[in-house]
Amino acid sequence: MLSNKNFIQQSLELHLFFARIMKEHSFFLEVGFTPKDSNYIEAADNFRMEFDKLLADVIAISDGIVSNDILESGEAITPFTIAAEQASAYFTGVKIATNITKVEAELMRGSLNRNNHEDLERKVFDINNRALRLVRGLIEYKTMLLSDVLSCKLFTVNYPLLIDHILREAKLYSTLVRRLQNREDIDLEREAYEQETFWNRIMAEHSKFIRGLLDPTEDQLINTANNFGHQFDELTREARESMSKSMPIFEVTDDSYKATVEIKKFKAQGTQGLLECKIKSIIMPLLGDHVLREANHYLRLLKIFRKMPDMYYEQD
Repeated sequence: MLSNKNFIQQSLELHLFFARIMKEHSFFLEVGFTPKDSNYIEAADNFRMEFDKLLADVIAISDGIVSNDILESGEAITPFTIAAEQASAYFTGVKIATNITKVEAELMRGSLNRNNHEDLERKVFDINNRALRLVRGLIEYKTMLLSDVLSCKLFTVNYPLLIDHILREAKLYSTLVRRLQNREDIDLEREAYEQETFWNRIMAEHSKFIRGLLDPTEDQLINTANNFGHQFDELTREARESMSKSMPIFEVTDDSYKATVEIKKFKAQGTQGLLECKIKSIIMPLLGDHVLREANHYLRLLKIFRKMPDMYYEQD
């Protein structure tokens, strides 16, 4: 049973990462349609603004509560986030709420030491319910969109795989919030198998999206992205095998950690290159920062997994 303190802290930390991810998914979808599909554009814009509001409300009560690990991990924001938002707003004409990011950058770490958490707990419970309603709607929207794309009822510049990719992330967010609302003690250490399988696949797909969005003349970057795609495909396969205990999870964790450190560097350099107009591509700067934050999030999880005792990894 999750304590009140952990319920509050874990909920806020989850939203600081995922609410921003969801609002950016909505943005990427919004700017990927043709003018004909104004209904899809309007719906995506509404989701984007609703997640803006959710994230702003989360930030408003997170100061002095969220952990230093979260704030320092780079999964909530990075040094590139504001510039990436400003550049992407300039390119698209969409009014991205950079003020939210500026406020978030000032968040202070802390711990919830007060005995009476009832008011804050009630606020967090309500925020979780809002998040569940929002993400449920976004899941339905993405599911319908993917069906329409696959049946050639509409065109978007977003790959079908990307739509499926962001649909899986929305479902994970929903699952984690529901578990928090049920006061389940989410011990990520016990979930190493599932998390590594999930995030290694995400890293592989990021690499393939980057490969496909680079200008054909960017041979070196294309080759690097392609190699990361193959590497994380293999790590995904190994993580699945570890679930059946055919190979020890600690070996996969170490390999995943090393690979994610490297792809993080690649994504950071790529985001900076996009912002400095040194890379030829059709990659939105905010997409570069988005995938960087997801690598940072996965790295934080892997650091937790690597601290697990060997006896956990080698259990029968």
